[in-house]
Amino acid sequence: MLTSRRWLVSLFQMFTLTLLVMLLASGCESAAPAQKPTEEQALSANASTDHSSSMEADASTLKLNDALIPMGESDGVFYEIFVRSFYDTNGDGIGDLNGVTAKLDYLKELGIQHIWLMPINPSPSYHGYDVTDYYDIHPDYGTLEDFKLLLAEAHKRDMKIIMDLVVNHTSIEHPWFKEAMSDENSPKRDWYMWAEELGLDSGTRGAWGQQAWHELQGRHYLGIFWEGMPDLHMDQPEVRAEIKQIAEFWLKVGVDGFRLDAAKHVYEDFQNTSQDPQVVSSNQAWWQEFRTSVHEVNASAYLIGEVWDSPAVIGPFLNQGLDSAFNFDMSKRLISMAKDERDADIGAMISRIYSFYSKQSNGQFVDAPFLTNHDENRVMSELEGHIEHAKMAASLLLTLPGNPFIYYGEEIGMQGMKPDERIREPMIWTTERRSQGMTFSVEALSNPDTISVEAQMKDPNSLWTHYKKLLQYRQSDAILQQGGIQSYVTGVPEVAAFIRATADEARLVLHNLSSHPQQVKLEDAAAHSLHTLSFATADGAAISNGVVQLPPYSTIVLSP
Repeated sequence: MLTSRRWLVSLFQMFTLTLLVMLLASGCESAAPAQKPTEEQALSANASTDHSSSMEADASTLKLNDALIPMGESDGVFYEIFVRSFYDTNGDGIGDLNGVTAKLDYLKELGIQHIWLMPINPSPSYHGYDVTDYYDIHPDYGTLEDFKLLLAEAHKRDMKIIMDLVVNHTSIEHPWFKEAMSDENSPKRDWYMWAEELGLDSGTRGAWGQQAWHELQGRHYLGIFWEGMPDLHMDQPEVRAEIKQIAEFWLKVGVDGFRLDAAKHVYEDFQNTSQDPQVVSSNQAWWQEFRTSVHEVNASAYLIGEVWDSPAVIGPFLNQGLDSAFNFDMSKRLISMAKDERDADIGAMISRIYSFYSKQSNGQFVDAPFLTNHDENRVMSELEGHIEHAKMAASLLLTLPGNPFIYYGEEIGMQGMKPDERIREPMIWTTERRSQGMTFSVEALSNPDTISVEAQMKDPNSLWTHYKKLLQYRQSDAILQQGGIQSYVTGVPEVAAFIRATADEARLVLHNLSSHPQQVKLEDAAAHSLHTLSFATADGAAISNGVVQLPPYSTIVLSP
């Protein structure tokens, strides 16, 4: 250990001397200040750039400052399931919790580590985001005992399960709202927001310009998403206490955390207040309060929020509140890179965001990259059915830091464009669409030609096999699981690359996004330090004398 420390000191001295010589040779010229967009200014102003305590890693000349930005530990890859459309065990055409249990081994074989369940509480809608009972299971999906069995079987396989928790609003059919509506003197009346009683203008538009107030019996209640989803009044201590009690109930049942729906809209209700610092502060304070309560029950519970906004808006939510927030900006970038077959230097983009997130969270955030989810057009439709582009989108996603999220059916290239029912269609398990386990309560109109799980599992060149190969490699490599990221520009527009690293070791990931073979000559530092081909998705990949050969539509990983 002592010898190693002396070596590091000598290396740092050599680095300092080299840098001084370079500065003198260049006349110590000062760069002109860059003109940056508003988003970059917001991030740069808050970013922590002092990572000098970890200047060099991997016993190499790679400068890994950005890759060593402090962040939390990744749990692994999550798989999002819409239970209604996943797998049916009782023959009624509706997916159920026992169906998820039946497919745990399938998910394990694919390489999935954890599961996110979309809403499973009772609800009058097919999607479940308007809850009528926070303490029970939707009867279409089974019983509380079925859910406990699912949790037990998942935990046997070291798989965590997080559930959707929808606390911004309830259903209009919830007993709380029915009581509030029928009796103005009811204690539940103040659990919701009424314009006339709060002295607010019922004509005020919602956060994105929509109708926010809805008339009922001569009064107007707030429902920013829809009239069937009245917003809870979070300034009421009884409401906050109830929500914490709900979380406690499910944690004691055995869930491992929550996906928190509409996390930024707990207080951000109106178009004219969406940028109000007090609104931002109120949202942040609530999630901090919620986190404290959750951790009193389960200190390791995972909290990931839907904050559909830019990184500058997401950052404050990560300060002792959420562990993660979905990386919406990155999802668009990944899909466009795969579709256009062009690099966009995501390493630089991500490391800049991470520097900001790290400062906001005191180094505890965990990123949550994804391609698409239940609110967006499916990735295969965005890629116009191009399977090689879908493979490259998966390769990009599954070589990034954090906890990647995969939407059910992405691994077989399911398609679907809005409206929502078309992006939440039945999982295609078999070629015969009415075989055992296949659901049909939502019609499968968008996937008449989608190749089934059954068929793709037998095909070594299928999209499913590609996902499995990437997921299994990711699990085998601690650097891909826990390492940071920084930019690496190859000079070849069709090749996306970035460095993944911890303080001990590094990897260079290269993606040939194009249909043509590509050749990349590595910089001297990378060629010296990362010269072993440790993973490739295609035959014909090679490295020799610092020159990398990449077959069409392929991903390789170089290690020391």
